Amino acid sequence: MNSNQLKTHKALINPRQLQELLTQGAVQVLYTVVDFPVNYVSKQTESCYLPNSLFFDFDNVFVDKNTGLPHSLPSPSLFAKEMSNLGISNDTTLVIYDDQGSFSAPRVWWMLKTMGHQKVLVLDGGLQAWIDNGFAVESELVKNTEKSQYKVKYTPELLVDKNQLLENLHNPNCVVIDARSAARFHGTEAEPRKGVRSGHIPGSQNLHYAQVLNNGKFIDTAAIEQLFKPFVASHNSVAPQLQFSCGSGVTACILALAAYQIGVENWAVYDGSWSEWGADATCPIE
Repeated sequence: MNSNQLKTHKALINPRQLQELLTQGAVQVLYTVVDFPVNYVSKQTESCYLPNSLFFDFDNVFVDKNTGLPHSLPSPSLFAKEMSNLGISNDTTLVIYDDQGSFSAPRVWWMLKTMGHQKVLVLDGGLQAWIDNGFAVESELVKNTEKSQYKVKYTPELLVDKNQLLENLHNPNCVVIDARSAARFHGTEAEPRKGVRSGHIPGSQNLHYAQVLNNGKFIDTAAIEQLFKPFVASHNSVAPQLQFSCGSGVTACILALAAYQIGVENWAVYDGSWSEWGADATCPIE
């Protein structure tokens, strides 16, 4: 892959580019998945994976199980331990993919960025795009037998929490963008999780994650720029921080990756998202 390709695809890689890197032995692929009903999934009737795929399980392994929230970001120490168990080193180029198009892979991309991993990309279109390009698959995931000594370089500015959101509810330099559907955002459709109220964070904006995808792939950067144009206008010559939220912190990362693709530098993901905010009666809603 040449430098121009890397410049064009800041966080995304297409199947042909990935095949080139795999041929060179210059990349490790990570498969991930989340149990979530999505419209676009792999057309394969039996499970299959890219060659030499390791499993990055952010529901059961790379997760803080003490929050009571779904797939919460784990502590840096736990993250480092589990990356070491996978045998991944800090300088490894990682490509993340899933079998739901580009759905849960952006979540892992964000997790890795938050933990300071430098070389991480998402396979645009995921498993199905790989297959559609005629590349080989395998029936099993692999397991590394050798451990590494992974070191986390925590990047907390890519993460925003409930208290920070509460403090900045009326701050024009912070724009909360909710990735849920319009019906859930406006409270006309009930939340799928028990005990979670309907509505949205006061002052937040709505951009359904599906708007940046087409058949499981990200739309082009010009189209993404048009979608984000209302959110990135400067306030007092200061570009606002875009703070992405959703139902449980997965689809917010799709918007985060889209923002990254178009060069937005000041952004963060609300990990607890509506699962936390909507369940907390002390948090205001609209």
